Amino acid sequence: MSAATPVPEALYDLVFHALDPLEAAERDVFLTRVERWYPDLLDGLTVLYGEAAAETAMTLVERAAHAYAERDPELRRLDLARTLDPAWAQDPGRIGYAAYTERFAGTLRGVEERIDYLRELGVTYLHLMPLLTPRPGDSDGGYAVADYRTVREDLGTMADLEALTAELRQAGISLVVDLVLNHVAAEHEWARRARAGEQRYRDYFLIFPDRTEPDAYEQTLPEVFPDFAPGNFTWDEELGGWVWTTFNSFQWDINWRNPRVMEEYAQIVLDLANRGVEVLRLDAIAFTIKRKGTDCQGQPEVHAITEVLRALTRIACPAVDLKAEAIVAPTELLQYLGQGKYTGKVSDLAYHNSLMVQIWSMLAARDTTLAVEALQSLPVEPSSATWITYLRCHDDIGWAIDDGDAAAVGLNGYDHRAFLADWYRGQWPWSDARGLVFQHNLATGDRRIAGTAASLIGIEAADEAWQGVSDDAPGFKAEELWTWREERLNAMRMAYAIIYGWGGIPVLWSGDELAQPNDPNWDTEPGHEADTRWAGRPRLDTARAANRHDRSTAEGRVFTDLARMARVRAGLPQLEASTRTRVMDVDDPGVLVTHRDHPRGSFVGVYNVTPEWRSVSAARLAELGVMGASDVLTDTVPFGSASLEGAGDGRVPVPPYAAWWLVRSTD
Repeated sequence: MSAATPVPEALYDLVFHALDPLEAAERDVFLTRVERWYPDLLDGLTVLYGEAAAETAMTLVERAAHAYAERDPELRRLDLARTLDPAWAQDPGRIGYAAYTERFAGTLRGVEERIDYLRELGVTYLHLMPLLTPRPGDSDGGYAVADYRTVREDLGTMADLEALTAELRQAGISLVVDLVLNHVAAEHEWARRARAGEQRYRDYFLIFPDRTEPDAYEQTLPEVFPDFAPGNFTWDEELGGWVWTTFNSFQWDINWRNPRVMEEYAQIVLDLANRGVEVLRLDAIAFTIKRKGTDCQGQPEVHAITEVLRALTRIACPAVDLKAEAIVAPTELLQYLGQGKYTGKVSDLAYHNSLMVQIWSMLAARDTTLAVEALQSLPVEPSSATWITYLRCHDDIGWAIDDGDAAAVGLNGYDHRAFLADWYRGQWPWSDARGLVFQHNLATGDRRIAGTAASLIGIEAADEAWQGVSDDAPGFKAEELWTWREERLNAMRMAYAIIYGWGGIPVLWSGDELAQPNDPNWDTEPGHEADTRWAGRPRLDTARAANRHDRSTAEGRVFTDLARMARVRAGLPQLEASTRTRVMDVDDPGVLVTHRDHPRGSFVGVYNVTPEWRSVSAARLAELGVMGASDVLTDTVPFGSASLEGAGDGRVPVPPYAAWWLVRSTD
């Protein structure tokens, strides 16, 4: 679709009534946006719906006009600010925090009371996990939505959500909310009306009268939850058919080839935007389009859906950004940030799953070789898009190690994935990790791992041992335990330094800033019994939070380290997200070296992923322009000199689990 695609005259006539209450200048703003983004809107709709695209475009723009006219003036002001600064999410002052509302603060009103806590950590981006009303009982952590128009009753109301977004804006924090696109709960109104026989709503789903089509699809479909939801289709007696259920039998997949579905979700997007939500996480976006003979993930039309939703928000509410939740193979990930015809037209943000997996791999193997190969192999991301970097999230860790990357460095991919699963469940010699297996796929050998960062990295085990030392314990034992505990805390700091020093938006999972261990009672809550992921979702420990400034405690060490990291990061223009991070070739396999060549100077990250002294080439640091630069992350020099200088052998010693941010500014 050409950027010169004209806006139909009939569309102007359609929206004038909705815009009538506004001043002439406000109407002109909206119409100018329509002229700019209508071509993208129509392009995506044409890919999806062919001849029905023009009619659907008219409907969406009319709804956008009504939403714009009803939008709060404060939000319209934010729209203007974001239009003038479209790269607002790329600022190095953006620090993220993700949490379940009830486990972080009880209710939406409770979150307001913890804004100061978030600001201490430098948080400017808050992702509250599924807020909208889910089905009763097991709801896959809230991702089985029964009503997009209301908030979970125990968390508050839509009015509370609107009040919270206003308070967060005053504090400079953007709220992120999940928009589940691939499926709804079997209890959702659309599903209920489909079971009642209304053809309009039957057409919202993928329903088959017998196993002929499901069996054909199943030949190439993987199982997402093989342990407790095998297969991808569920028979529903009342419906009289097999309904597509990728994730769970109670989550019915949506038929995105139906334009009425797009109209429904467009209205949901506009309503949430007018409540003050600033980022929409497009949950399970990769699964939304089905095609026989494929794994039904990441089909080309997936990106057309995002193109439409992005154009819609640019027209009605440009303060809103879209984030793709696409945990896919590394080589496929960049499609969700825009490639080819979709460059600059789809999601503004996406998760850097590969970086997360490679950090855990480096920590277990104490070697950077595989990570360097994998991260160097990624295609270049568009400068307009922004990574979400994270050490872990609410979900399990799937060991997305590419067999080709592994083979290139002399490893067997299957064996390395098995090693990581064993290491992080504490079944490997010398491992102090305490992860739990989630979804063991016997056919593939895949074993995903759940747990908090502190439990996976060994802080839980070391801290328990340290707390158990009695006053009259032999000195050597106490010293060994102290060394172990320090090592684990430094490993955590180093891992987060990679995340914070990568660019993009680093996101903390709630509780990790306090080094919280796994929830020992994760399986006692109704609906959680078979889902080990809840071990890594503990309620925020208020006693630990009270100790957050006491550096003699694990929680104090981790919290203050992260708070300082955020402050330092915010002052470094070199970490602005449009600059790409380059991973340098392996020099010492125990040390990861990254480089960011920003117009305002070089940034080099030096990270020792081992508990031993290692080294980095002085010539390499000189080549990157930071030889003699100070370490801005710690304000300490690595080995006692007044500046970073090499040893006599041309090597710079790097302490165990050191994390250096070396900056040479052009200012």
